[in-house]
Amino acid sequence: MFHFSRSLSQAILKKRILFFVTEDWFVCSHWLPHVTAVRDAGYEVYVVTRVRQHRSIIEARGVHVVPLELSRRGHNPIAELRMIADLIKIYRKIRPDLVKNVAIKPVVYGTLAACFSRPRAVVNYMAGLGWLFTSDSAKARLLRPVIRAVLARLLSKGHVIVENPDDYAQMIGFGLPAARLSLIRGAGVDLGAFSPAEERDGIPLIVLPARMLWTKGVGEFVTAAERLRAEGVAARFALIGDPDPDNPASVSIAQLQTWKRKGSIEWWGRREDIPQVLAKCHIVCLPSYREGLPKALLEAAAAGKPIITTDTPGCREVVRHGDNGLLVPARDAYALAEALKTLIEDRARRERMGRRSREIAETEFSSEKITSETLDLYNAVLS
Repeated sequence: MFHFSRSLSQAILKKRILFFVTEDWFVCSHWLPHVTAVRDAGYEVYVVTRVRQHRSIIEARGVHVVPLELSRRGHNPIAELRMIADLIKIYRKIRPDLVKNVAIKPVVYGTLAACFSRPRAVVNYMAGLGWLFTSDSAKARLLRPVIRAVLARLLSKGHVIVENPDDYAQMIGFGLPAARLSLIRGAGVDLGAFSPAEERDGIPLIVLPARMLWTKGVGEFVTAAERLRAEGVAARFALIGDPDPDNPASVSIAQLQTWKRKGSIEWWGRREDIPQVLAKCHIVCLPSYREGLPKALLEAAAAGKPIITTDTPGCREVVRHGDNGLLVPARDAYALAEALKTLIEDRARRERMGRRSREIAETEFSSEKITSETLDLYNAVLS
C-alpha cells in the first residue's frame, strides 16, 4: 500500500512528469542529474520507485518520491496484479502530463497503468533489453518471444527512447514506426565530476565497475586475469560492485569470495567514490554481453581512461577500436586476456587512448547535451 504526503495531494499548476523506475538506488546512480534538470526546466517531478535507502537524496533535489513495492523477479501473479492496481491509483492521483517508464518491467506495467489513467503522453525508455535478451537459459529462450510480442503491442501506445542503433533497429523490427522512436544516448555523464589525471606509476590496475552479473562478463574477466597472472603479467584486477539478487544473472557472494581468496582478482564491492576509483586505475574493462549504453563506460571516458569492452550493442557506442580503447568478442576470455595484455604493456598507448576517451565524452556524451535532447522530446510529445 502507498501513502501520499499533503504536498503530493495538492493540485499543482506546473506540468507534471512522472518517472517510474524500479529502484531508488538506480535513480541515484543513473537519473538524479536528469530528474533535477527536468525540475529546473519548470516541471513538477515525481519518481515512483521501490524505496530502500535513497529517498532523502532524491527528495533533496526537490523531487517527489512515491514508494511502490515491487520486485524485478516477481512471480506471484496476485501480488503483481495488486502492484499494477496500486500503480493505476498513483497515476490517477498525481495525474501526470507525461509518464516516463524506465526499463522493461516499468515499461510493461507503467504502460498498462497509463491505459487506465490517460496521461497526455507516455515515453518508454528501453535501457537495453535486459536479462531476457542476453541469457541463453531455457527460461529466457521460452519467455523471449512472449515478451517480444507484449512489448510490440505496448510500445505502440507511446513514444520510445532507445540508447543505441542496434536497439533502434530492433524496435523497428517490432513494427514501431520511426515517428514514435528516438535514439538518445543514455542519460549522459557529468563531466565536472570526472577529471582526467596523469597516469600513476606502479603496477597497472584494471577495474571492472558494474553490478556483479555473469552477463556483464565478470566470469570472462576473472578467467582472463587468472590467465595473465599465470603468464607472469604484472597487473592488479579489481571487481567494483555488488551482486544484484533480484537479477537471475547475479554472481553469488560465495563465488566472489572464492575468487578473492584465490588471489587473482580483488573484489572491492559497491563504491560511492567512483571518480576517485577511476582516478587511480589504469584501464577500465567491461566485457558485457549486451548493453543499452553503459554508464560505467561513459564515466570511464569522462575520466580519461582507455577502455577494453566487447564489440556488442551499447558498448561499441562508447569505444572505437584502436582509438580510445579495444573491442573484443563477447564471451571470449582468451581474446579479452590478449587485449588486456596489449594495454598493460604499453603505457604510451594507454595515455593516448585515455585522452581520446575524454574528447569523445566531451563532444558526444555530456549530461547537458543529452538532457537538452531529452527535454526537447518531452516538449514535442506534450505539444
